[in-house]
Amino acid sequence: MKKVKYFIIFLLLILPIQNLKSEIIVMSSCDDKQDEFLKNEYILNLNEFIMVRNYVYKEKTYQKYRLTDLSVKKSNSYVRNIYEENGKILTHKHGYPQFYTQILFEKGKQEVYMKTVLNDEEGISKISTCKKIEKFDSES
Repeated sequence: MKKVKYFIIFLLLILPIQNLKSEIIVMSSCDDKQDEFLKNEYILNLNEFIMVRNYVYKEKTYQKYRLTDLSVKKSNSYVRNIYEENGKILTHKHGYPQFYTQILFEKGKQEVYMKTVLNDEEGISKISTCKKIEKFDSES
């Protein structure tokens, strides 16, 4: 009987801790400064620290990239690890220590930026503006 009593107390203490919150931000209908897309969206899962980008090129843009790179697909998706720093969401660095790029998001803003660093000199440029932002908070 004592074991059951301790087990119930243990469950009552542990179960509230297991209630986790996750935050998912979906940025869709994103335009681009140089390319045209049928679909261009970013999904930021702040619980799992990943970003998923899904896109489908318009035929003209697809043909432009296909001329120089046969591996280009009309529809594609890629996943990057992300982290938060000073209220900004960044993908992990892509490139070399002296030169790298990152995609940068600010919570609650529609713009998507590219951060480029060359020999500790930083440049930020806007690459996209998203027309629709949805935020999902869920508890598990």
